[in-house]
Amino acid sequence: MPEYTRPSRVAIVGTGLVGATFAYALMITGMVSEIVLIDANRERAHGEAMDLNHGLPFVRPVRIWDCDYAECAEADVIVIAAGAAQRPGQTRLELVQRNVSILRDIIAQVTRHASRERSILLIVSNPVDILAYAAWKLSGWPAGRVIGSGTVLDTARFRHLLGQYFQVDPRSVHAYIIGEHGDSEVPLWSSANIGGIPLTEFENWDRAAMDDIFAQTRDAAYAIIQAKGATYYAIGLALVRIVEAILHDQRSVLSVSTLMNGDYGLRDVYLSLPAVVGRRGVERVLDLPLSQEEVVGLHRSAGVLRETIAQVEII
Repeated sequence: MPEYTRPSRVAIVGTGLVGATFAYALMITGMVSEIVLIDANRERAHGEAMDLNHGLPFVRPVRIWDCDYAECAEADVIVIAAGAAQRPGQTRLELVQRNVSILRDIIAQVTRHASRERSILLIVSNPVDILAYAAWKLSGWPAGRVIGSGTVLDTARFRHLLGQYFQVDPRSVHAYIIGEHGDSEVPLWSSANIGGIPLTEFENWDRAAMDDIFAQTRDAAYAIIQAKGATYYAIGLALVRIVEAILHDQRSVLSVSTLMNGDYGLRDVYLSLPAVVGRRGVERVLDLPLSQEEVVGLHRSAGVLRETIAQVEII
């Protein structure tokens, strides 16, 4: 596949733990030419830029600076990581109205300067499916160019735990979490495999163990937040992976959150399904052969998201 080689810029809106960790991980890769940091607290953004710049002698050259929204004009990807943090015991969906209000102001600023022909909006703030839908509505941009990080992280957690159980490299585990990035998410057991071999054909496969692995996947954020207050390392790396697929036009299959246009009978809702991601954003959603139980779970997850959207003032 051809690589996206011209000078590239990633703008990060929100320099809290997730935004700053993503900036650090992105800097280490040497993937981009420029990283710009935007935050309502300009002093915070300036401090993060200083700290990152002091590490530049150890990595490949990259320009990093704090700025205002005008610098989004030349951005290839604009990552929105700003928003209220999830508190211990709080669900992602309970964050929604507060973060939609924050997002409304951000999108107004971004779209004033950024180009819908050049830029991709990548939403990571929670609840990500609702906020990605809101960003699409508020921006007026094509849905394929407004992406949520979705269940890319949940899928990574799932593969890690399955790899640990079956004692194989998690990169050799092919399994997805779909639906909401949250409590109603759905594991795709029917297509889960290791090296092409269905999980059920491994001698140590056990239904109760699999159910426990999914529960650990679904509840991982709660456990981490309870233990240390926030999650940021793994999601920072997940964002790097999504940005890599976009900038290098890799057409990678990633479980990002995107608009449903009749997929599995679903419309007008953002949720996660394996999708082809490249320079134009989401190019298409794959039509996987889901089991009846998985289809029911996906529709239930969509229902949870639609119910929340109906209660939120977006426009």
